[in-house]
Amino acid sequence: MPTFSAPDGTRLAYRVTGDGDPLVCVPGGPADSAYLGDLGGLSAHRRLIVLDLRGTGRSASAEDVSSCRCDRLVDDVEALRVHLGLPRIDLLGHSAGANIATQYAARHPARVGRLVLVTPGTRAVGIEITGETRRELARLRQGEPWFPEAFAALEAITEGRGGDWEAVAPFFHGRWDAAAREHHARSRPADEEVVAAFGSEGAFTPSATRAALAALGSPVLLLAGEFDLNSPPRSVAEYAALFPHAAYVVQPGAGHSPWLDDAERFGAEVSAFLDGPAPASASAPESESESEFAPAPAPTSASASEPSAR
Repeated sequence: MPTFSAPDGTRLAYRVTGDGDPLVCVPGGPADSAYLGDLGGLSAHRRLIVLDLRGTGRSASAEDVSSCRCDRLVDDVEALRVHLGLPRIDLLGHSAGANIATQYAARHPARVGRLVLVTPGTRAVGIEITGETRRELARLRQGEPWFPEAFAALEAITEGRGGDWEAVAPFFHGRWDAAAREHHARSRPADEEVVAAFGSEGAFTPSATRAALAALGSPVLLLAGEFDLNSPPRSVAEYAALFPHAAYVVQPGAGHSPWLDDAERFGAEVSAFLDGPAPASASAPESESESEFAPAPAPTSASASEPSAR
């Protein structure tokens, strides 16, 4: 597995699968990026460059755990871009990784070609998800055999009475079958100290991030899962409204990992977006360089799509 050095000298790992123009992928958690797999076959359309965040997977643990804070992980993504020799990158963030990808776009707008936020975490932009929003979405699953126990646990959590997050796991999947159970186990963060550092004080500056995103020239896709309790479609639609050139898609029947629920549909949505035309106002890279990973030139004419209402 290839590695590179972060700005502070930490050795970070990434894996490359597939062919075509590169797509840098940032996992959530923070957890071992292995849970992303090849994103349901997206590697057939793009060369996936999947980063292991520091303290996870094959990357080294940071000497200073505070360097695992979300805003500081942006520097690791930029170091990967430089290592790859790319003038700018198409970037995908899943779940909590979307907070990193969003802050990267806010800080380095000219370095982002296209941005894909899959069932995104919303803390970077300060969108609060209420307990009632989660309960309303959860009630759509009341015909499922696991619903009574899972909903009771959800009510306890949202009402501040404790509750077991493991018991609500079925709400994060379009189907709660053996494959979903295995995937859920693989995607769980392994280091609670790293998780605590990720969202620690100073990790997010929503007002500044929102202001920067309002001027982002890059096209953005925000993809929600119809049943995703972590990133409800209503909240993802609110997120999409922050960008001037955003497409908002709800994948029917999907949960928090939509490539697991319907790989073909997920791949078609994401690849169509990545191959589509760019807004005429998209930012040019700050400088050009040659690289074996360099993306094909983007089309120069396009129209932007506005986020739709659910």
